[in-house]
Amino acid sequence: MARPVFRRMKAEEDRREERRLVHLDRDRALVEAALRDPAAFDALYRKYLAQVYSYAYYELGNHHDAEDAAERTFLLALGALDRFEERARPVDGAGASTFRVWLFRIARNVVANIRRGRRRHPVAPIEAAATLADRTDIEGQVSERQEAGAAWAAVARLPAERRRALVLRFVEEMSTAEIAGILGRSEGAVRVLIHRGLRAVARDLGGRRR
Repeated sequence: MARPVFRRMKAEEDRREERRLVHLDRDRALVEAALRDPAAFDALYRKYLAQVYSYAYYELGNHHDAEDAAERTFLLALGALDRFEERARPVDGAGASTFRVWLFRIARNVVANIRRGRRRHPVAPIEAAATLADRTDIEGQVSERQEAGAAWAAVARLPAERRRALVLRFVEEMSTAEIAGILGRSEGAVRVLIHRGLRAVARDLGGRRR
């Protein structure tokens, strides 16, 4: 007899949890509006375009490719919007956006496809480190633009996941929970990636200054 009662209690708790999940996602109203009228997707596009472009630029180092990646990302997101599921948790807080995590997962895949295309059709390397400092006002955080360029060049030399973790954390200012969702890793693993990435950058810069 206890089992049916337990199942009913569990089902009711799941329903309450589901209501909490839906309430938490800060982009819920914008997503629902876009589902009713695709033209309303423009609000999500304008809200996240700069972030997606910035991420793509740091990954690709090329303005044209970054613009292409951003446009592809939003086209894919619009086409798949009816399959988006909110997955925020109460512990994520009222400002959580699982739509942003979902969008950046799409962006990550788009960037990966562009990288694969580059390997099939190599192009001359583009020296973007100096302009990275300009785009994010890094020079305001360090004493010289040259040092900023060297720092971001060191970030660019990191293994892919460490580089992405640092860019998402310090350029896009995402939480470890959001980064974990984008990279498909645990929050603990993301913290390790960030820690090791910072240590590697410090070692790289230290070695080049000797």
